Amino acid sequence: MVSEQDLGAVQDELRRLRTRVPQLTGALAAGVDGLVVAHDTPGVDPEGLAALTAAALGVAVRVADATGNGGFRELLVRGEHGYVATYAAGRTAVLTLLTQDRVNVGRLHLEGRRAGARVGELLDAAEAAARAARPAPTTTSARTRTTRAPRGTATEARTATDS
Repeated sequence: MVSEQDLGAVQDELRRLRTRVPQLTGALAAGVDGLVVAHDTPGVDPEGLAALTAAALGVAVRVADATGNGGFRELLVRGEHGYVATYAAGRTAVLTLLTQDRVNVGRLHLEGRRAGARVGELLDAAEAAARAARPAPTTTSARTRTTRAPRGTATEARTATDS
C-alpha cells in the first residue's frame, strides 16, 4: 500500500515532468497490473489508459524476451496526433506519457527515463516500507507431503511446438 505522502511525491514528479516537457499532454503512473497509482491526464480516462498500458506492456515484454533483447525498458507508439511513451518505473510500475506530435522525441526519452527512474524509486521504497511494517506471519501447521507421479523421459514430453 502506498501512503498519501508517497502518492503526493509521485504526483509532484508528474507535474514537474509536464513543466519540463511543454508538449506533454498527460502523464500516468500505474502498476504493471493496470491499476492507477497517480495521474495527470486531462481529457483521458486514467483507468482505461492504465489497463491499455498493461496490455501493451505484456506484449512488449514478450517481444523483448522473444528477440533476446533483455528486460522491458520502454515502448513508443506514434499516432497521427502524437506519441504515447511507456517507461519502466521500478520493479512493479510503469510511467506512460502522452504528447503532441511536435514533441522532441529525444527530449521526451531523456525526461521520461529520468522521471520513470524517480517514480520507480519512490514506489519501490514505499513498497519496501510497507513490507517491513507488516508483522511476520506465524504458522503452526505441520507440512504435509504429497506424492508425485514419476517424471517421464525427454522423448515422452510433448509441447505445443512439437509436431
